[in-house]
Amino acid sequence: MNLIPEFIQRRIAHRPNLVKIVDNIGWLFFDKILRMGVGLFVGVWIARYLGPEQFGLFNFAAAFVGLFATIAGLGLQSIVVRDIVRNPACTEKTLGTAAALQFCSGLCAYGLIISTIFWLRSDDVMAKLLVAVLGTAVLFKASEVAVYWFESQVLSKYTVWVQNVCFVGFAAMKVLFVLKSAPLLAFALATMAEAIVVAILMLVMLNLHGPNLRQLRITATRAKELLADSWPLLLSGIAIMIYMKIDQVMLGQMVDDEAVGIYSVAVRISEVWYFIPIMIAASVFPAILETKKRSEGQYYKRLQYLYDLVTWLSICVALPMTFLSSFVVILLFGEAYAAAGGVLAIHVWAGLFVSMGVARGKWLLAENLQNIGYWYIGLGMITNVVCNYLAIPYFGMTGAAFTTLISQAVTAIIAPALFQKTRISSWMLLSSLNPTHCYRLIRSFE
Repeated sequence: MNLIPEFIQRRIAHRPNLVKIVDNIGWLFFDKILRMGVGLFVGVWIARYLGPEQFGLFNFAAAFVGLFATIAGLGLQSIVVRDIVRNPACTEKTLGTAAALQFCSGLCAYGLIISTIFWLRSDDVMAKLLVAVLGTAVLFKASEVAVYWFESQVLSKYTVWVQNVCFVGFAAMKVLFVLKSAPLLAFALATMAEAIVVAILMLVMLNLHGPNLRQLRITATRAKELLADSWPLLLSGIAIMIYMKIDQVMLGQMVDDEAVGIYSVAVRISEVWYFIPIMIAASVFPAILETKKRSEGQYYKRLQYLYDLVTWLSICVALPMTFLSSFVVILLFGEAYAAAGGVLAIHVWAGLFVSMGVARGKWLLAENLQNIGYWYIGLGMITNVVCNYLAIPYFGMTGAAFTTLISQAVTAIIAPALFQKTRISSWMLLSSLNPTHCYRLIRSFE
């Protein structure tokens, strides 16, 4: 199946490398759209069936496992992809060593997951059981080397096939569970089974279309090299995961599981469109980089247009949702989740700063300033944890939503302004909020 529209194919047919890249982007876009649509539909059905308390416990367990999942990955993805592209002759050694490292780190991560949940919720049998079942996904992290290889070859269609066939199949199974009034644990077991099937099929696909699994090798020297390059990304990944998941875990610990269920519904609606600014930034930035070679002034002018675009796109999403939040929540999830409306009206504005951060992240890469970005994430993480600790006991879900908004603003605007090299990006992002920039943006499309 070719996902490139015919009129685009005609324009780029004489450039086979570009055709391959565009086709790869098409498959990734298809993956996002399918997961967003099916995931929201099935998620709504499951949330209505389980109710806020059980749905909250499930989301608490998933968020809790997510805090440790990054440890299993070791930050190796971009490093492995880079090394395969740079040195194809060492592909078997790189993939084999990365798989071994991730298998060992997955075992360590699972041990941390189990020991920590037994400490936090020693009397909650169901929470421990859910975390134990959902946490098994980290044990299969080694299979992701298949994803890395296909990414390095710009052949994401194979991973999209496997992941989405399994995703749709197990989504149908979860719908069947709802119709059969299955218990909460059944949904966790289905999630675990999906992880196992995807892992097996990804390795089969790698064996068919990539290096033979029997040829993969493990060496101590390669392991040291991979870990030496990946540890900063591992620390960054851990910080990001804490940053993204800690609010639901802290709500579960400091309030109750019902609050997590209601809050999760608001977050799910709020974040459903985040892939759009990511794809916009990824699509237009190569052209902006080309401009940099010709004119620094023109480069920053086009960069400002990108900032303006993602900023006003975010505002156009957040503004109507502020007033329609309760209506949307009740329409999708029912009266039991009505309290999520107020949370959504606040949380949806975090998308503004997320979009800004995505666009600015591309600039950091272009200027080779990505190391400073780790400080932004760290400051955002600390802000998130501290503010949640202070706000949740008094304001509950609303406090968690405001904390997300504040921490995203710290990461996108405040933290970059503290560093001289990146201060210009904060000013450019703030200037994108100027209504005249919106008018200029509209005129540019006429």
